[in-house]
Order: sequence, then C-alpha cells, then structure tokens
Amino acid sequence: MLNIAGTARFVSDLHLRAECPDIADRFARFLADTTAKKTEALFILGDLFEYWIGDDDLADPFNVRISSLLRQAADSGLRIYFLAGNRDFLIGDVFAQAAGMMLIDESQKVGAGGTAILLLHGDTVCTDDLPYQQFRRLVRSSDWQRDFLARPLAERRAEVAELRRRSAEAMQGKTAAIMDANPSAVRDALIHSACRLMIHGHTHRPGREAITLGDGSAERWVLSDWETGRGDALEIDAAGMRRLDWSS
Repeated sequence: MLNIAGTARFVSDLHLRAECPDIADRFARFLADTTAKKTEALFILGDLFEYWIGDDDLADPFNVRISSLLRQAADSGLRIYFLAGNRDFLIGDVFAQAAGMMLIDESQKVGAGGTAILLLHGDTVCTDDLPYQQFRRLVRSSDWQRDFLARPLAERRAEVAELRRRSAEAMQGKTAAIMDANPSAVRDALIHSACRLMIHGHTHRPGREAITLGDGSAERWVLSDWETGRGDALEIDAAGMRRLDWSS
C-alpha cells in the first residue's frame, strides 16, 4: 500500500519512440509542468515506451533522453512510480535507477480505507481476448524473459518488430468488445482489492464509468493513449479527481 498526502498525477500509454519526437516533447513539457506544480507523485501505468527490449539498451540516445527527463523530475522532488505495461514489461532496476523512479507491481493500491485506489495497466481485465492472455502468460514467464534477454540487441529488435506486425494483424480480426475490459473482471478486481476507485490505461478508450457492487458503488477511470491528437493525465488532490488535457 502506498500513501500519498499531496497531489498525484497518473498517465499511461505514451508509447514513446524515436520515430515520434512530438510525443516525447509533449512528455517533457508534462514533466516540467508536473514539477512546477509541486506535484508529490507521478504514476506511469505502463507502456511508457512503444517497446522495451531490455535495460542493456539504456545507452540508446532516445532512451538516454527519456531517462534523463525522468531523473531531472525525480531530482526536483517528484516521486515517480512505474507499473509495467504490455509493451515495456522488461523495464528493470537498471533503467528505474537511471530514471529515478520506483517499480510497483500490478494491482497496486494507493491510499487506505474507502479512499484507496486500485492501479492497473489494464490488460489483466481484458479477459475476453483469450489469444492475448495466452501470449501475456508466455512473455511474462521467467523462462521466456531469460531466453529473450540473452539474445543480441539487434536480434531482439527484429523479433519485437515482427511481434508488433503480427499484433497489428491480429487486432484487425478482433471486435472492439473483445479488446475492451470485461465488466465482470473489473468488478472482481475491485472487490478483491476492497477499492472503490480503479485507474488504468491499455484500452486507449478514455472514459469514466460508474460501477455497482454488491455493497455499494465504485468508479473506473480510463486513461488515454498519447498518440497524435490525443493525450491526457488524471490529477487527484483533496478537491477530487480531474482529467488534464495533454493532447498538444
């Protein structure tokens, strides 16, 4: 359980990559604004990068830029927490230390009692997408990760490019409902965590949903991705929760 006394911000699905410098520029402005507002904590809920092939790729110039931006924000007093997504689950202690951020586990709880917030990347509640869930179990296994990380960087990049191509093809054959969060999985996660508020990304479908539970009500807030023309953050303080526009 993490306790945050001041203002906290939440972002997800920036999908940072060298090919889209405008997104990295927006993220730089967002970090500068976040620190200028004396925000206590920033939670990055996965897919900070379009892909991450291992901490031994930290020397890549683009990765150096992003880690430096995060480190600068952390050195200014911002507490940065990172929860892995489906694109960057191989981010480890080396990158985290360079960036000045703390790694947190899936289904992290922030706060206490009736105000506790359940944080997810979001893919674990998309349970109707059975092929993806099978793939997720494979790549999250220690055996797969050990074998993948033992390969040369160039070989890993090539495999990730192929996986991205196959993923794009597979998505064309899936309905929108299959790729969205399953209502029962959302309710089960809230009940299991004893939380009344859930925040996640992954689905790229920003929104706010009221959820009825057996012993009361809850809310689910979904973050946007940061692709061209999109981008948001959630901010919470003593006055409540609000959505911030970072689309430009």
